[in-house]
Amino acid sequence: MQAIIYHNPRCGTSRKTLEILEKAPAIAVRVIEYLKEPPTKKKLAELYKRADMTPRDGLRAKEPLAKELGLTDPDVSDDAILDAMVKNPILINRPIVETEKGVRLCRPQDLVKELI
Repeated sequence: MQAIIYHNPRCGTSRKTLEILEKAPAIAVRVIEYLKEPPTKKKLAELYKRADMTPRDGLRAKEPLAKELGLTDPDVSDDAILDAMVKNPILINRPIVETEKGVRLCRPQDLVKELI
């Protein structure tokens, strides 16, 4: 099975999630450092839909830029949040893991076990 992790190597939770994936038997792990290689708007929307989340659920609301851009306002559309995430990938909460079993925002990291 293949697992794709949208990873930030500076994030402890992301590193721990990657470690769980790498130790799992029969898992081929593809690492996408999303700050260097951001997903497209279409891909992000697909990931959130498969994870049964809204873009707002996937927004890293504690990131100061989210507030600066007004994204924490309840009236901001999902479309506007996705646009901001693509332009500023630091706004994407991580790690997101995708396998044939589904997609999860793996916070806490043990949620990845549902996908392997």
